[in-house]
Amino acid sequence: MSIDRAVMAFAGVVILASVGLGLAVHPYWFWLTALVGANLLQASFTGFCPLAMLLRKLGFKPGAVF
Repeated sequence: MSIDRAVMAFAGVVILASVGLGLAVHPYWFWLTALVGANLLQASFTGFCPLAMLLRKLGFKPGAVF
């Protein structure tokens, strides 16, 4: 799996989990959804993603973006 796909998969899991927690536990969990969305947006402009750097160190294959 490439770093690009792993980043997108991780973001999707965190977003779905935070929406579920926001509906079931407390609405403050929706802030996590907003944080992940903001990080994806800034990564699209800057190319900087801390998760991508971590995945590269763990040995994931580079993708087209990261």
